[in-house]
Amino acid sequence: MKSVRQLARRWFGKAEETHSGNGLFATLEELMEQRNYTAYLRNPQNKLATSAYSGDVKSAFKGRGMEMEEIRPYSFGDDVRDIDWRVTARKMQPYTKLFAEERDREVFVLLDLSPQMLFGTRNELKSVAAAKIAALLAWMSLENKDRFGCVIFDGHDNYIFRPQNHRAGILAILKKISDTTRKVLQDRQSEPVSLAKSLQLLQKNVKHNAIVFVLSDFNAGGAELQKPLAALARKANLYCVNIFDALEELAPKAGEYMIENRSRKLIFDSASVRFKQEYRKYFNEKRNEFRAFCHKFSCRCIEVRTDLPLYRQLQIV
Repeated sequence: MKSVRQLARRWFGKAEETHSGNGLFATLEELMEQRNYTAYLRNPQNKLATSAYSGDVKSAFKGRGMEMEEIRPYSFGDDVRDIDWRVTARKMQPYTKLFAEERDREVFVLLDLSPQMLFGTRNELKSVAAAKIAALLAWMSLENKDRFGCVIFDGHDNYIFRPQNHRAGILAILKKISDTTRKVLQDRQSEPVSLAKSLQLLQKNVKHNAIVFVLSDFNAGGAELQKPLAALARKANLYCVNIFDALEELAPKAGEYMIENRSRKLIFDSASVRFKQEYRKYFNEKRNEFRAFCHKFSCRCIEVRTDLPLYRQLQIV
C-alpha cells in the first residue's frame, strides 16, 4: 500500500489528503484504502487461468461466460436464463448455474455524484458511500487484470474515463472522484437532473457483454431511467447498486421535525404509529418496484445502506 501512496504523491503532489472527509466528501486517501477490502470480494475458489492473454486469475465478477463455475440455489436478481432445470426438478427448488467470466473483461462504473446524493444521517453521505464503492470496484478490477472504466456524473456534466488496467490510470480516476465529491458540496442547491443522458452515454461507449455497475439512489428520473437502463441491460451484465440512508427506510424517533429542501420547509410529527407505517410502506413500495424492474430485465439489484460496512453488502461473486 505504501508504493500506491508514493505514486499518488508523485502524480498529484504533496497536497495529498491524509485525513478523513468526515463523511461529507471522499479524500483520495480514503479511496485508496478501499484496496484493503478487495479480499472480502475475492472468490477463494478462483483458479489460475491458462490463456496466454488472460490475467493471473479468473474475474471475480460472474455472469454469462464460457465455463460453468458452480451451481447454487437461485437468488433474487439471478438471470432466469441460467436456471438449471434438471437440478431444479430434482431438488424441488430453483437452482442456477454460474459461469466464470472471460478474463481481461471490461468493467464500467457509472457513478452518480449529483446533489441529490448529498444526503446522510449516519456515518456518511450517499455520495461518499458511492465513491468508496466505485474505488473498491476499481481496485478489484485491477487485481483481477480486468480493464476498469468510469463515468462520473456531477449533476450537470459527465466525465468519462476509458477502460484501462494500470495503477496510474486507477489513481487518476480516484483523484477525479475525490475532487467531484468536494465540488458538489458547493453546488448542492441545484435542481436534480436524472441519469438518463449518462446512461445513454455509457451505452454508446460500453462493449457488448461488459460488466456495468450503476451506483445511485435512483430517486431522480423515475420512469425516465427505465428505458436506458433496460437498453443497457440488454447489452451488458448490469448491476444496479441502490444506495440509501437509514432514515429513508425507517422513520425518525417520535418527535417534531423540520426539514428544508431548496428553501422549502416542512414540519412533521413522527410520534403516531400510522405515520411510521406509512413511512415504511412508501419506502418498501419504491424498493419493490425497482426490484421488479431489475428482475424483469435480468439485471442484478444490490441494495447498500450507508451506515453498514459497504464491502459486506456487495454480493457480486
